[in-house]
Amino acid sequence: MPNVTFSSPILHKDLTVYAIAGDTSTVLAVAESHKVPIPHDCKDGECGSCLIEVVTLTGKTMGSHLTEKEKSLLKSLGKITAEEIRVAEVDDIAPKFRLACQYVVRDQDILVKFTGEPGGA
Repeated sequence: MPNVTFSSPILHKDLTVYAIAGDTSTVLAVAESHKVPIPHDCKDGECGSCLIEVVTLTGKTMGSHLTEKEKSLLKSLGKITAEEIRVAEVDDIAPKFRLACQYVVRDQDILVKFTGEPGGA
C-alpha cells in the first residue's frame, strides 16, 4: 500500500495518507477523500488549476500514463518538454510536474507538492 504525502504552505503540516495499490484513484481523488485542498476547477485535465509536483520517495520512479490533454496542457504551461514526454512513454519514468486530476497513484510512496494557488506547483 503506497503512502501519499501532501505538502503545501496552506497545510498546517505535511499529511501522509495510504492509497490502495492497484486502485485507479487519481491524486486529486485521494486528496479529496482526505480533505486535502488541492485547487481544481474541471477535474478533466483541461484547466491546469490542479498542477502538482511529484517526488518519488521509495523504489524506482514509475510513470503514470500521460493523457493527451495532460501532455498538451503541461507543454503549454512550460512544465514538460518533448523529451520528458518521450521518457515517460518509452522508459516509464514520470515527469516531475503533473495534473492531480490525471495522475493515477501507483505502488510507490510519493510526495505531492502544491502551492494552494490554482495552477501553482
